[in-house]
Formats: sequence, C-alpha cells, structure tokens
Amino acid sequence: MKTLYIVRHAKSSWEYKGIEDIDRPLKKRGIKDAHLMSKVLSKKMDKPDVFITSSANRALHTAVIFCENFGFPHANLQIKRQLYSFSDGYLVKTVNALDDGFSSAIIFSHDHGINTFVNEFGNKPLAHVPTCGVIALQFEEKHWKNIRRGKTIMVEFPKNHK
Repeated sequence: MKTLYIVRHAKSSWEYKGIEDIDRPLKKRGIKDAHLMSKVLSKKMDKPDVFITSSANRALHTAVIFCENFGFPHANLQIKRQLYSFSDGYLVKTVNALDDGFSSAIIFSHDHGINTFVNEFGNKPLAHVPTCGVIALQFEEKHWKNIRRGKTIMVEFPKNHK
C-alpha cells in the first residue's frame, strides 16, 4: 500500500514588483497557515518517508515549515524544478518515479497540477484545493509506477482549523 500527501503551497505574496513568479515569497498568512497545518497534521498522521517540493520559493518555504514541524531533516528535502511546471503531467511523473522503498510521500506543488491530480487519482471530487490545503490518497499498489485511482483518505484545509 502507498500513501501520498499532496500539499498546495501556502498563500504567496503578489506585492513585490519585478520578481519572477518562481521567486514569489509567502505572505505572513501563508507562513501562519503552513505552521498551523503542519502542526495539526504532525499529530494526526505518521511522518511521510520522503518530502519533495517544487523549486518555487513559495512551495519550498512551505515544505521547509512542514519539515520543521514533522522533524524531517532539511538536508533530505528533495527539490524538483519540474514540479514548478503548471502541467499535471510532471506531478504524475514525479509520483511514478518514487522509490518503491517509500510507503508514503508528501509533495508540495501548485494549483493546477494538484487539482487535476487529486480528481484523477482520488475517489472524492474536489472543485478546488486552496492554498496550504492537504489531500491524502491511498493506493493498493506495491509500486508507485502502477498507481491508478486510489482512495481519498484525507482532505484538510486551513479554514477548518482556525
């Protein structure tokens, strides 16, 4: 069995002019939400075997906060530039390429790819995953490359914990 946690990066800031999209930082609200969600989830679930994040600043910062609150070594956080792509195909490729030694993984990525992925691979339709939303999917597979539609076992949004 494989369990995948998908996290949409926390709320980012649009207030800085002249910076590239990939470099946009988190807002104060985003930082608070990332701490809130990671603290809540660290009490509800086991620490995932691997943490993987998009290279975008807002996703990376969200992942670092989750690492801190889960007690996952920052040095082991995997950073994947391809997860910055707004195509859901890169998320699927990243999951399919996971080492089968990992029974669980947490991936930090972006809006479009996440929404498409959780609706294609989960069994609970979701109209929209908000910033810092966390969705967990469970698959009855031994190999990540073989995942098909699984079971949506968790849907957690910051608004439900404030």
